[in-house]
Amino acid sequence: MPQAALRSILPVVGWNADRADTVTFSGASDPVLPTPFRIADAGAATLAATGLAAADLWELRSGKSQPVSVDIRQATASLRSGQYMKLGDGQVSHARNSVMGIYPTKDARWSYLHCNFPNHRAAALSVLGVAEDRDAVAKAVLNWNAADLEEAIIAAKGAGGMVRSQAEWAAHPQSAAIAGLPLMEIVKIGDAPAEPLPAGNRPLSGVRVLDLTRVLAGPTCARTLAEHGADVLKITGKHLPNIGYQEFDTGHGKLSAHLDLREQGDVDTLKGLVAQADVFSQGYRPGTLGGRGLSPEELAAIRPGLVYVSLCAFSHAGPWASRRGFDTVVQTVSGIVHRQAEVIPGKTPAPYFYPVSAIDYCTGYLMAFGAMVALGRRAREGGSWMVRISLAQVGKWLVDLGEVPEDAARAAPAEFTAEELAKWSMVSDTPAGKLRHLGPVVGLPLTPPYWARPSVPLGFHKAEWPARGG
Repeated sequence: MPQAALRSILPVVGWNADRADTVTFSGASDPVLPTPFRIADAGAATLAATGLAAADLWELRSGKSQPVSVDIRQATASLRSGQYMKLGDGQVSHARNSVMGIYPTKDARWSYLHCNFPNHRAAALSVLGVAEDRDAVAKAVLNWNAADLEEAIIAAKGAGGMVRSQAEWAAHPQSAAIAGLPLMEIVKIGDAPAEPLPAGNRPLSGVRVLDLTRVLAGPTCARTLAEHGADVLKITGKHLPNIGYQEFDTGHGKLSAHLDLREQGDVDTLKGLVAQADVFSQGYRPGTLGGRGLSPEELAAIRPGLVYVSLCAFSHAGPWASRRGFDTVVQTVSGIVHRQAEVIPGKTPAPYFYPVSAIDYCTGYLMAFGAMVALGRRAREGGSWMVRISLAQVGKWLVDLGEVPEDAARAAPAEFTAEELAKWSMVSDTPAGKLRHLGPVVGLPLTPPYWARPSVPLGFHKAEWPARGG
């Protein structure tokens, strides 16, 4: 049940696990969709954690407590919210690139090629020596052993991996490194006086968040902070590839501006924004931003009291600490896709992913939870704080929640009802037209979550802060 999953989260940040018992969960739990993994428990628990943190900040502001509630099925739907969008009268396409996928290899294994971004696609195609054609890619992959192809693609600055069983992953040095880490860490990185929350009538009113993340997990963190009242400014570069539908999905509540961090002037502009910010959220590999003067300690010196949220794929420890990765890559190398195919065989022999992006979205919710806990610490005791988490740590936590009976997993429906999706959806007026999408999940009666701004195209705004709470 979600309560048990939530009880495993709260002590990680020093909270009593019994606080989980104050959350009301409604609706049936796993299996909600056809997978043996407890994705519904995971989604509901991580969302409930954000609700508890928002309620804690509201009580800090107002002295008033409020209950937290989560609909388990709605929480599960949020783990693939990108699939439930309509722009005007049409669906927003969430199709992946045609050569992205899992292929058989020469040694009778399977290899996953992550090819959604052009640079990663180019890396894989350069290693394989073929054009962008699925049949040609499949033939080329058959000339490789899976482990060799994994390393060659990583060396070419691509992304992907060999499909491993859970037992194989357990014996891997990176798995051992992750096993020695908690689900998430909140580490003090500097001294600063206690700082009350800015004035306002929402849990995060006046709190300024810089979002330098991409794809799903990190942007979901900032979207979650926005739904509790934070002013979020997403920063990206015109030269960076993106996947359009994901920006509609994770852009709710945000301003968006372009900066090119290859240019010193734009780095200086970013540092100026940091000086007036409360939260800095980034999803680059460990050490990547340090050379630009944007490390946690450097930014905490610019803005004492900063909460620095750091996301990566495989954690800051172990031989894969600097390796590129995504939800699907973590699923591939850690045995999740292997186990999914064991329990629920597909139409072809190839392993495949579970039916949501649970690691991505749950990681985003946990990042937001950690950021709010750190803001509470800053208000009560002062200090600058770093929230550190990785997709692989969350993947381990998800697996450790256990599995549902195999027969029950196979019998679960593949989709929610039209009535449910309609009840959970809302419409936003965006610059691109009316966007129908899923709304916030968490129930907070005194401060109901909502997004004060619609999704906008990347770079739509200037790189500047609005007035506090504006």
